[in-house]
Amino acid sequence: MSERTVALVTGANKGIGYEIAAGLGALGWSVGVGARDGRRREVAVERLRAAGADVFGVPLDVTDDASATAAARLIEERAGHLDVLVNNAGITGGLPQEPTRVDPAEIRTVVETNVIGVIRVTNAVMPLLRRSTSPRIVNMSSSVGSLTRQSGTGGEQTTGPVAVAYAPSKTFLNAVTLQYARELSGTNILINAGCPGYVATDLNGFRGVRTPEQGAAIAIKLAALPDDGPTGAFFEDAGEVPW
Repeated sequence: MSERTVALVTGANKGIGYEIAAGLGALGWSVGVGARDGRRREVAVERLRAAGADVFGVPLDVTDDASATAAARLIEERAGHLDVLVNNAGITGGLPQEPTRVDPAEIRTVVETNVIGVIRVTNAVMPLLRRSTSPRIVNMSSSVGSLTRQSGTGGEQTTGPVAVAYAPSKTFLNAVTLQYARELSGTNILINAGCPGYVATDLNGFRGVRTPEQGAAIAIKLAALPDDGPTGAFFEDAGEVPW
């Protein structure tokens, strides 16, 4: 990594995103705290700075083209390049999510954030990533997007409830990650998907069994991969996740 590594974490004002920003800051990196809510973003920045992290706020709504463009411009003006992008912002969508009962509009809303938002932000900052000597992209996915685990018959192979908006959005994100890896093959940009596990956050009513700090660990690991590290793969703490 460069002497002064610059990272951007989307959805970083709370939960897993906040802990990712904290973890990258603990590495001595300069971290952009991306969030659309101005007050929550600034509170997060203040807390991280109080803990000794070099962070800066980045107004960012991943569903808005102009916002993504403005975020890229802010980072360029501040640092001139970007080394690491962690696409963490995501939503679960409303209920019900059984395929026979779901409102199709809900699926569109979830995909807009969880998939198209990732593409939007990644493409906005891609010119900055190309200026880095060791660029990394981490897409925060979920094992519920694994078709292998979703289709398994054994308890150890299945994961998550029936959720036709959220789970397929992560499957879609995994496929998008592979497409980027294929296009970027032969470059120095490494892109991978990471699963944080079942983390207690407001997305699941704090029913998860892992802490946000534990959930952030995989993103931090993938953000700091060596130059000969993997690309186009899907990981959790225990190792590679089957597609």
